[in-house]
Amino acid sequence: MKQARSQPASPTGDFSTLEVARMLGMAVRSVQLMVDRGELSAWKTPGGHRRIAAESVQRWLDRRANAASAAAAPATEAPPPAARSGGTATALLIEDSKHYQNLIGLIVRQQFPELTLQIADDGISGLAMAGQLRPQVLIVDILLPGIDGATLITSLRSHRQFDGTQLIVVTSLDDADRDPYRFALEGLPVVHKSQLVAELPQRLRDCLAAAGLR
Repeated sequence: MKQARSQPASPTGDFSTLEVARMLGMAVRSVQLMVDRGELSAWKTPGGHRRIAAESVQRWLDRRANAASAAAAPATEAPPPAARSGGTATALLIEDSKHYQNLIGLIVRQQFPELTLQIADDGISGLAMAGQLRPQVLIVDILLPGIDGATLITSLRSHRQFDGTQLIVVTSLDDADRDPYRFALEGLPVVHKSQLVAELPQRLRDCLAAAGLR
């Protein structure tokens, strides 16, 4: 955890973890992870309670607003070149683990030659890339740096240009641990990461069929 200072600058300059979770529309656990990763600056009271610096929350909100603007704006640039395979349709994977990036890339290369796979390492860049690429398929991890996957999915669903994008959620969270994110996961296919090889290919086939690509 990033230690900003030993005492708060002012009574209104810091927030509790719960207050920040409500402000950002996230689960408390997601905010805790953001603090642990240093994305939000925080300190602890003598009683052991986290206080999160207001300016770091504002910086995060500004980054999300910029990414959301990029997602909503018409695409004017060529897609990023870092594709893992070549094809006639685009899938965007938003996943911070290199291991699972490589595993999903292997599945796509071997079984889906019609797909070009693009990869984003965190939620904010993933949101911006989604706006640029307008992918036919979006594969999203739940726990992401920047924006958790559930918040990202909710943001994308607020823009009508993504109505045709097929969504797949991947996660290492067990069913009970997904409860804070169910507001965004209802009706979406969810694949546990331990079952990627067994389940993801069929989920991708279903998405491509729904998009009229198979």
